[in-house]
Amino acid sequence: MNPIQMVDLKGQYEKIKAEIDEAVINCVASTAYINGAQVKAFQENLENYLQVKNVIPCANGTDALQIPMMAFGLEKGDEVIVPSFTFIATAEVVALLGLTPVMVEIDANTFNVTAEIIEQAITPRTRAIVPVHLFGQSCDMGAIMQVAEKHNLFVIEDNAQAIGADYTFQNGETKKAGTIGHIGTTSFFPSKNLGCYGDGGAIFTDDDKLAEKMRMIANHGQSERYYHSVIGVNSRLDTIQAAILDIKLKHLDEYAAARQKAAAFYDDAFQNIEELQTPVRERNSTHVFHQYTLQVKSGMRPRLQKHLKEGGVPSMIYYPIPLYRQKAFKEFVAPGFRLPVTEKLCDSVLSLPIHTEMTEDLLDYISNRVRVFFNHQ
Repeated sequence: MNPIQMVDLKGQYEKIKAEIDEAVINCVASTAYINGAQVKAFQENLENYLQVKNVIPCANGTDALQIPMMAFGLEKGDEVIVPSFTFIATAEVVALLGLTPVMVEIDANTFNVTAEIIEQAITPRTRAIVPVHLFGQSCDMGAIMQVAEKHNLFVIEDNAQAIGADYTFQNGETKKAGTIGHIGTTSFFPSKNLGCYGDGGAIFTDDDKLAEKMRMIANHGQSERYYHSVIGVNSRLDTIQAAILDIKLKHLDEYAAARQKAAAFYDDAFQNIEELQTPVRERNSTHVFHQYTLQVKSGMRPRLQKHLKEGGVPSMIYYPIPLYRQKAFKEFVAPGFRLPVTEKLCDSVLSLPIHTEMTEDLLDYISNRVRVFFNHQ
């Protein structure tokens, strides 16, 4: 057996190699390495896929979060509510801009922040909310938007892990994750469900005025060349990466189906293991499984991870430490501050390999390795 990967990018590439190679060669031959025609084509195709009016490609997922906060005109000390259980970028950009990240609890089953938790954290200084659609499914955005409207707050969806997921409102209307708040963002980091072969990101909005301002900010604040209307940044999606993403976008739903099939296999394999909690699905969202994350009970995670490694099965802990315990955020956290659900999850979550190229033999090997461990306890 070949070495098992958390994400098999090589296997995925080999299936679309001819398309990718041709697209890259065409970009090189055109010599339009920055803002080439492929960037515009990908932007328009992603707009059509998401059914959103404006997509602004940018350099990476972190910039995709920072640029909207700059566009909203938030002021130093303004509070932005973020979940405590997420990758650091979500809160990092808040602090970088002189704003105050307010880190809140998440749901113990879905790993997502809820409207009820958000509302409890709102103060007179709160200006924005960043719900993170963690591991591949949307937060309950209908309820979150109701809270935002009630308190006149901006909503920036961090959709780096759930692109392609569908959210269904109570009236039956369906929208793509990332297109419900005032602004949505994503990352095209290679391991993402829609990933390029380097860095990349994008911002989504139906608000034309916000879109215009964010395009300026992403391009040195230029309203036209050499005329700078606002202070901006340099954040562009390379032409070659756009061409790669445009090809992979055509396969995105197929990729999601492959991940869902793998997740269903794992669910079935682990259903009778009391020491494991398999991923709980959000009631109103599909799940595209950027990660397949178990909760390992009774403090057994270290031994299980060691057992998997000895059998050649990689696993990852997303995330081993709450945001509020990171040294970088110590000035924003009161002494003794704790969120028990977040801390419990940091001590118990374990993600197994999941990707688009998983065979039944591979899934069987990994799941058997897990089952053997618990059968021997």
